[in-house]
Amino acid sequence: MTSSVESDWVSRFADEVIAEADRRAPGKPIVCASGLSPSGPIHLGNLREVMTPHLVADEIRRRGRECVHIISWDDYDRYRKVPAGIDEAWAEHIGKPLTAVPAPPGSAFPNWAEHYKAAMIDSLAELGVVFRGISQTSMYTSGAYRDQILLAMRQRAKIDEILGRYRTKAPVSKRETDEAAAEAAEGSGAASEDDGGSATGYYPYKPYCTACNKDLTTVTAYDDETTEMSFTCGACGHSETVLLKDFNHGKLVWKVDWPMRWSYEGVVFEPSGVDHSSPGSSFVVGGQIVKEVFDGEQPIGPMYAFVGIVGMAKMSSSKGGVPTPADAMRIMEAPLLRWLYARRRPNQSFKVAFDQEIQRLYDEWDSLAAKAAAGTAPPADAIAYDRARRTAEIELPVTPRPLPYRMLASVADITTGEPTQMLRILHEIDPARPIESLDEVRPRLDKATAWATGQLPVDQRTRVLDKPDLELLDSLGADQRRSLDLLLAGLGEHWSLEGLTTLVYGVPKQMLGLPMDVKPTAELKAVQRTFFVLLYRLLVGKETGPRLPTLLLATGADRVRVLLSGS
Repeated sequence: MTSSVESDWVSRFADEVIAEADRRAPGKPIVCASGLSPSGPIHLGNLREVMTPHLVADEIRRRGRECVHIISWDDYDRYRKVPAGIDEAWAEHIGKPLTAVPAPPGSAFPNWAEHYKAAMIDSLAELGVVFRGISQTSMYTSGAYRDQILLAMRQRAKIDEILGRYRTKAPVSKRETDEAAAEAAEGSGAASEDDGGSATGYYPYKPYCTACNKDLTTVTAYDDETTEMSFTCGACGHSETVLLKDFNHGKLVWKVDWPMRWSYEGVVFEPSGVDHSSPGSSFVVGGQIVKEVFDGEQPIGPMYAFVGIVGMAKMSSSKGGVPTPADAMRIMEAPLLRWLYARRRPNQSFKVAFDQEIQRLYDEWDSLAAKAAAGTAPPADAIAYDRARRTAEIELPVTPRPLPYRMLASVADITTGEPTQMLRILHEIDPARPIESLDEVRPRLDKATAWATGQLPVDQRTRVLDKPDLELLDSLGADQRRSLDLLLAGLGEHWSLEGLTTLVYGVPKQMLGLPMDVKPTAELKAVQRTFFVLLYRLLVGKETGPRLPTLLLATGADRVRVLLSGS
């Protein structure tokens, strides 16, 4: 790839969307769409459903075109099962709309859907995502879709015929062959919902029972002229006949609902997960239904790959402990999380790091920032960096003094996040530009502290020894003692992060009689490694630990002298 046009996937999609929108509805605002189900925690895999159209819509707005990104909250979907960690008493609500289910215990929100929507809305605000939310509960119960529902019921034979084209093929879907895909799709409107067929005939509308409020209902008769509809409830036995033209207590089945919304909202761009790529999937069938029933067009948009986290094979909104955007932004700044989604094409899978890999990721981010500032970053990388840091409307907050994340994490680890001690250490890192307030290194310091104190395994935490290891000190040979003496003699002159880095790497060079600017050799690296292990053993009682310059600063000169000399 040799140019930003060729290598920036967001720009390519924006070009296509603008051209398609001008063909379909010239002069009208361009509509990009996402759909989210607040059936449980909305996780980092679901976030791709939002970030892909967000980035495209943002690029369109940057070009001066009017573009709206809608997020349909599928809060009128049925409550399917009780997630891990929730009282099994909630099983009595299975089959009800998500907005009719009580919120989890202790929640301040009025219902289940609002509880999980709120967390995502807060995260999207932090990420700079501008959108128009649409509650499907509000749309259905207000009668907004009345004409579309009546049309679908009149065209039920046509819809059944379209669905039948795929039923007979009995394809092996992604959900049957890819467990990770199935878990990530779970909780969306596409998951495990019937298509409207029953022993009494095909009806694309599913009423919620007016007695028990569950969707375990069967439509038994419908009259096109009067819109009289009869149904029975398999949960409580209630039977009722209503006029559908006045009835607002039900919804279209998913495979009809989704294409109906494409037509209703005029959606031009909407991505879909890999579980929608197989024959008979909601996206494929929806393309036929929107055209043949609703006289609309299917959105363009990519199939997106799933997102995992380092150390976890899959994510499911039905299981406890699933990482959400809020979880990620407890340990990383919002621009970095945006960058993870911006730099990969939608069909490329990636993982979000919650382990030590986050330190390498931050090193990569800081290196890119330096190249972008110097104008030396490759075009596509520079564009992805810019998309991560700002939108058409805002610039995201950044840390004024972005010190290396791994160093801040080490400082937080060694001090267990105690602010006074952290400021003491950070103040000494660069004597020419001392840190005077922790606010200078926030919010990155807070993220690194949350990672060090919440994600770093206990056996990897750093604890500086309370007293010198006299037995180890007594066992040292003459060369080992001399190396420690050289280090101790240089502490005063080199007491800064840069100075201590020079010192700890320089002592082995002195021991070998080499100049300080010599290039590393295999022999030198071996001697340096042996020296580092000795320092770790004397300082923390282990053979590894945080980077030594940071560890020495954190320990303090006086305590270092005691631990390395024994007195």
